[in-house]
Amino acid sequence: MRKSEQVTQIWKLLNRLDTNTNVDAGCFYENPTSNYTSKELAKREWDTFFCNSPQLVGLSGDLPESFSFLTIKELGTPILAVRDGDGEFRAFVNSCRHRGVVVEEEERGISKRFTCRFHRWTYDSSGTLVGLPKAEHFGEVEAERKGLIELPSEERYGLLWVHPDPNGVIDLDEVLTGELLEELKNWNLGELEHLGNDVYEVSCNWKLAMDTFGETYHFSSLHEMTLNNAFHGNVQCYDTFGNNHRMLLCRRDIDEMRKLPESDWDITTAALPVYWLFPNVQLMPSKEGLYLVRAYPNPGDPSQHRSVISFYLHSDFSADVEMREVFTMISQGFGQIIRDEDYAVGESQQITANSNAMESVIFGRNEPALHHYHSTYKRVLEEADT
Repeated sequence: MRKSEQVTQIWKLLNRLDTNTNVDAGCFYENPTSNYTSKELAKREWDTFFCNSPQLVGLSGDLPESFSFLTIKELGTPILAVRDGDGEFRAFVNSCRHRGVVVEEEERGISKRFTCRFHRWTYDSSGTLVGLPKAEHFGEVEAERKGLIELPSEERYGLLWVHPDPNGVIDLDEVLTGELLEELKNWNLGELEHLGNDVYEVSCNWKLAMDTFGETYHFSSLHEMTLNNAFHGNVQCYDTFGNNHRMLLCRRDIDEMRKLPESDWDITTAALPVYWLFPNVQLMPSKEGLYLVRAYPNPGDPSQHRSVISFYLHSDFSADVEMREVFTMISQGFGQIIRDEDYAVGESQQITANSNAMESVIFGRNEPALHHYHSTYKRVLEEADT
């Protein structure tokens, strides 16, 4: 984030603290509870938002060197993401061209070769078939059947994007808008090192998971003994970028920072930026590193989802063993707060939604992100239908 933008946003937060005001959406938003239970809607969302759209599968730090790889299982199409021998990011359908068995079953690692356990067909990091046992017995394989199926992929500003459809198209200027891309570039996300993941299977709709990141109105109640100690609740900055948005959660450290000259102000001291990248990503950079949260639907059950929470450390601290341990511990604690507090409430909401006892829920004027989430979901589905 540019220094001038940091100062502008910090002044907004300070003014809202001093005047006891918050972002105002200007109206209420009635959201049908069927949005969390409808199987027909869930199928449309799965097809439109996930199967037919580019997906953020990680950061550059997930593939730190040539021949490192990452597998993704949450998008229907099994994906093998690699950094090939030339250091280029590429992605393939993680399935052997012989009989369709998954080629690489490990979540991540380093390997120059990927071998199918069924018949030991082997591929290199460029997807080329380099090993076919008893080739003289099997017979000549057509050229178009000799390699892994490549998927559209792009690495930009430290973000790794893959389209799960081999015929899909990735246009990041359209997906993120130029203004947001430029801001994300300024975070130097390519300098982050992957520390680990937490994966939670949760009994609530994936959109309820996203909803928990849509306001800080609940901090003083739900997070009274945890996040409320570090953040001022019910005060934030909020801006949209097409389908995406940026929230700034107000840290209590802003109280001391206001005593400093503007030249010493820093947005990571005053706030925690939270970027929602449509449809299912929460990206939270800080001075020390970054949290990446992704919520994936269960296509067969709208009341279930999987959350993958990834932690990254900035390269400035990577050589500091103590810092690595401390940030890993803090990150895991943050993930557990999401699981044990936010997602526990989400599961409670899902029970009510499943009962059909309430036709809708209400989003307040101080919850503009929730308005934006659901109006965007609705609009994108309508556009896909036409």
